Amino acid sequence: MGIPDSAREKDMSASDAQHQQELWKKYGESRDPVIREQLILEYADLIKYVAGRLSIYFGSNVEYDDLIGYGVFGLIDAIEKFDPSKKIKFETYGSLRIRGAIIDSIREQDWAPRSLRKKSKDLEKTWSELENTLGHAASDQQVADRMGVSVDELNKLVQEMNMAQMVSLDDYLEQNHEAGLELSDSSSSDMQPERRMEIVEVRDILSDAIERLPDKEKTVISLYYHEELTLKEISAIMKVSESRISQLHTKAILRMRGRLERQRSLIGE
Repeated sequence: MGIPDSAREKDMSASDAQHQQELWKKYGESRDPVIREQLILEYADLIKYVAGRLSIYFGSNVEYDDLIGYGVFGLIDAIEKFDPSKKIKFETYGSLRIRGAIIDSIREQDWAPRSLRKKSKDLEKTWSELENTLGHAASDQQVADRMGVSVDELNKLVQEMNMAQMVSLDDYLEQNHEAGLELSDSSSSDMQPERRMEIVEVRDILSDAIERLPDKEKTVISLYYHEELTLKEISAIMKVSESRISQLHTKAILRMRGRLERQRSLIGE
């Protein structure tokens, strides 16, 4: 998630690619700080792309320039540790290191206190229970009424929770990765049948959850996760503010996580 594919990578001529290869070779041989600076400039756009992707979680809570600043450390770290001989594209490796650096910096500043994470869980549960009762996506007014707050108060809570959702979703994906639950690799021949069934099951639940989303939320999810666009790009396409896109994304994640957890609990009963 958030790693640019070949369609989003910078177009390069053969001479550009050769220039990069020469830089990596020289840096590997000399570890010259001057060459490192050249590599940083060469891949600076990668920071902007990753920061633009992650900014969907933050709304107005964190400045875009701050994300860029955090990402620079990730890029420097990636350049220091990258091994060209392993035949992995630097864009892929660098994106992961930049993303990790930004998330680590946010965590260190405790942007998502424990009380906010609890509110996130409570709202997720409310949305799940209400939509299970209704049999369709709940409106903001219906969720607000269930929680005993106004729609404005609900939207303010959702905006505050963008950060908590970024951290909790990231943790959720890391836990599944560590458990070997790779959603994109369910056809592996050496995978246990039980594991393959679990992956297919989770994929089906998520697919169904996405289909049940309100149209605007579904569009945001498609543009963000399928098209891999940045917050700014999605805002331009949908012609609404970046904060509104961030809010729609958070609501969609809350609905999907709530449905996934509910389905899992029903299976476990």
